[in-house]
Amino acid sequence: MTSGIAATAIGMGALLLLMATGMPVFVAFMIVNLVAVGLIIGEAGFGMFVNSLFETTTTLSLVTVPLFILMGEILFRSSAVDVVLGAVDRLLGKVRGRQYILSILLSAIFATLSGAAMGVAAMLGRSLLPSMIQRGYDPSLAAGNILAGASLAPLIPPSVLTIIIGTLAGVSISGLLVAGIVPGLMLAVIFILYTMLRIMRNPSLAPIDSGPRRKLSFGDVARSVVDLLPFTAIILMVMGLILAGVATPTEAGAMGVLGAIFAAAVNRRLTLGLLWESLTSTALVSGMILMIMASSKLFSQLLAFSGGATAVTNLVVGLDLPPLVMLVILLALPFVLCMFVDQIAIMLIVIPIYLPVVQHLGFDPIWFWCLFLVDITIGGITPPFGYTLFALKGAWAEGSLALVFSAAWPFVFLFVLGMAIMIAFPSIVTFLPSLI
Repeated sequence: MTSGIAATAIGMGALLLLMATGMPVFVAFMIVNLVAVGLIIGEAGFGMFVNSLFETTTTLSLVTVPLFILMGEILFRSSAVDVVLGAVDRLLGKVRGRQYILSILLSAIFATLSGAAMGVAAMLGRSLLPSMIQRGYDPSLAAGNILAGASLAPLIPPSVLTIIIGTLAGVSISGLLVAGIVPGLMLAVIFILYTMLRIMRNPSLAPIDSGPRRKLSFGDVARSVVDLLPFTAIILMVMGLILAGVATPTEAGAMGVLGAIFAAAVNRRLTLGLLWESLTSTALVSGMILMIMASSKLFSQLLAFSGGATAVTNLVVGLDLPPLVMLVILLALPFVLCMFVDQIAIMLIVIPIYLPVVQHLGFDPIWFWCLFLVDITIGGITPPFGYTLFALKGAWAEGSLALVFSAAWPFVFLFVLGMAIMIAFPSIVTFLPSLI
């Protein structure tokens, strides 16, 4: 047992050390895997190495990843971003402090397109945040809203991280995708209520020009609905098909791509150049994810072969702690690690180790892995090393890092509050998956 735990600790330590040097994640995994195969199995183990790579790269469920990425690329490269921004802003016309709400809603919407919190934070940090500050909005609250909204990316489907977790953990991808809908919407509502409460207590946070404007006309509503219709149809088509049990996530992703192409055509931005750029970017990102997945698969097999996974499970069983305490411990580790290391890397390292532990504790797998997804997201916006914080700071050159850090803390606590609600009421997570 001691040797298994030692092997696990050495393997994780080596991976984290190599990643800390700036080395690509898949290269770090490959190096650790090759050294471990040579030391633990010997020459005969390299056949297992090749078979593991082939088995992972031909996994059918991973086809969903490039489809979701391609859908987001097409929508981003068309005028969908500007159209959605204008439409939502018109609908919020008379709401005081509407730009705060707009930042949360847009972050959440664009997060569903990209599935990457850092990308959304950087995009809105370059575009929306400077304009909000120019209009007199509080920089800290505005930055916090963008960070919080962008961090809903892994939760609100379609989400690439959800597909990766489902594949690694052997959980229904369809169930895990729809499980994030209610928690994601709940967290968005919590952020909006918190912002409105802040404005009520301190009206100076909302500038005069964000107050009541002219009455929202029927024409404004109709125009906004028409502008949002293509995007809304895509999301409903993707998630509706999965919820109805009509299509698998892969099939729904393919329909989403067709919907994105149609939306680009409606916005008169559909060109061969746009499609080529979208396909090229998708191939690069998907290829990198596939290489990381392939190299991580062997890592989990080596953990099992060395007895590391069994040793960790036995250690947890020996602690004999209440399930709630164990849940907190299991969520604390990735929370801290995600301040230093990329989310995908943490998932690939931790999930193989957690799998037998979660099974032994009897946690509902969809509920636990949904909590895990929220947990690693919080790590991304937690000072001082959260990746999403630096993505926003890099895009917002005028702001200080100290301001970004202070902006994030209230929303970190709101995320923790949301997780506590999900723990207290598991049906928030499991209700929709139970309908499939």
